Amino acid sequence: MAHGKYQDWITKEGLLKLEGWARDGLTDEQIAYNVGISTSTLYNWKRLHVEILEALKRGKVVVDRQVENALFKRALGYSTTEKQIAPVELSEDEYDFNKRKAINEFKMKHPDATDDDIADFAAHVPKTKDVVVRQVEKDVPPDTTAIIFWLKNRKPEAWRDKQDVNLGGDIGVRRSMKNLTDDELRRLSHEPDNQAD
Repeated sequence: MAHGKYQDWITKEGLLKLEGWARDGLTDEQIAYNVGISTSTLYNWKRLHVEILEALKRGKVVVDRQVENALFKRALGYSTTEKQIAPVELSEDEYDFNKRKAINEFKMKHPDATDDDIADFAAHVPKTKDVVVRQVEKDVPPDTTAIIFWLKNRKPEAWRDKQDVNLGGDIGVRRSMKNLTDDELRRLSHEPDNQAD
């Protein structure tokens, strides 16, 4: 597919690639790079070609939902099954079968391979297989950070950090001094406190 020509990207195949990149979590900058254009050109394409805009939106909606679901799951906590896997040596028959199969697949993918290439490949065929030796049920507790993030965004009026506080009202100035002039207040501040109010 030619890079940089919008006509190539409004085809079924092109739109599917754009949607897939968006679904994979790529930013507009990364998608533009993959297409071979500048980010500003991608923005123009989105503005001029609704099919490109819609493909990118569809891809991003899927990823956004997955992240939202993961955050929700993490905020509430969940149970999971953890598998412990250990390598187990293959029997001679199993190893021979796996080796022949792997060599045949290698030859199909590399028809020009030499005998040395095949021998090098065969030397790396594993002699073990992974086997589940134990499964453990595990409870993952709710995550405080996920809870805070969720609440601050879903219920900001109750959970945001900055609360509106009304500080109106009297600050407690004695009424007897309320009507004094600045000169009178200065004089009073220099007098010793002999009287109790």
